[in-house]
Amino acid sequence: MLSKKTQYAFKALTYLAEQEPNTPVLIAEISKKKKIPLKFLENILLELRKAGMLESKKGKGGGYFLKLDPEKIPLSKILRLIEGPIALLPCVSLNFYKKCKDCDEKNCGLNHVMAEVRDNMLSILENKTVADLIAK
Repeated sequence: MLSKKTQYAFKALTYLAEQEPNTPVLIAEISKKKKIPLKFLENILLELRKAGMLESKKGKGGGYFLKLDPEKIPLSKILRLIEGPIALLPCVSLNFYKKCKDCDEKNCGLNHVMAEVRDNMLSILENKTVADLIAK
């Protein structure tokens, strides 16, 4: 299940993607339009900026805007940044692998099924972008 933080990150990115390119948007505007608590949103936008997805401008006319084209920001990148591993089990994670204590991975049916689930989820999340989230 996606955390509220991840849901808010997707909402904020979607809102920014709907704006004119390279036009800064105030955090307060995003917060109000997308109904995201302001303090929570500040932390999320800072994380997204540090990850290279957003840019910010200070001062009058300042705010946040997308650094990358919405079509170049895969959903998998956002999900990993905010949630961590995409895999449902640590023993099938590609980027956050950790062996399960009581499991023989080669003979574990759950491991094999969860690896298949991971692969199918990744196939979708790596091929869908922020641009796909924009309501038409």
